[in-house]
Amino acid sequence: MNTKLPTNIFFKNLCFVLFISIFLTACNGKLPGADARKVSADPKERVKKNLEEGRGFTLNKTLGDMTNKGGNFDFASSNELWRASLDVIDFMPLSSVNYSGGIIITDWYYDEKNPSESIKISIRFLTNEIRSDALDIRIFNRVCIDSLINCKITNTDKLLVKEIKKQILKRAATYENDKKEKNFKPYKNKGLGIE
Repeated sequence: MNTKLPTNIFFKNLCFVLFISIFLTACNGKLPGADARKVSADPKERVKKNLEEGRGFTLNKTLGDMTNKGGNFDFASSNELWRASLDVIDFMPLSSVNYSGGIIITDWYYDEKNPSESIKISIRFLTNEIRSDALDIRIFNRVCIDSLINCKITNTDKLLVKEIKKQILKRAATYENDKKEKNFKPYKNKGLGIE
């Protein structure tokens, strides 16, 4: 019986050491927490900043609204990059639009002055963040001789791609700024003892 007791203690200690080492490895050797240099020491200021940024804690957000039986859906109208892309190419007929797949493909578009030459635009969304590498835009140029059967399709130059990308990003940034200004709610003290 005496031989079992030291082995049980040994295995318990071994399991504890393994657990702690796995925990510290998962945390990259750092314990979780904020950088004290970037966060104010005053708790009232931290609460005020968190509430203004919408990071406040409420039971409805945590437990969910019991009256709401439906799911939580994200619509394309809430994505500024998506809206801006559709606005920039709104003069072109759309062939395929898939928000969940993150792609917009236009149909062939031609100017009435030159019906033998047409373009097609494909926009792939690589991320929802508004940045220059968020979009993969390809523009195809179709030149037909005599009929639609004898056509040559090539990728167009990068200048037009850059211009369209610039316009989309500009408009998306404008939408995002408008959304931030609309949703910003200044902090109001509601008797919580926080000034």
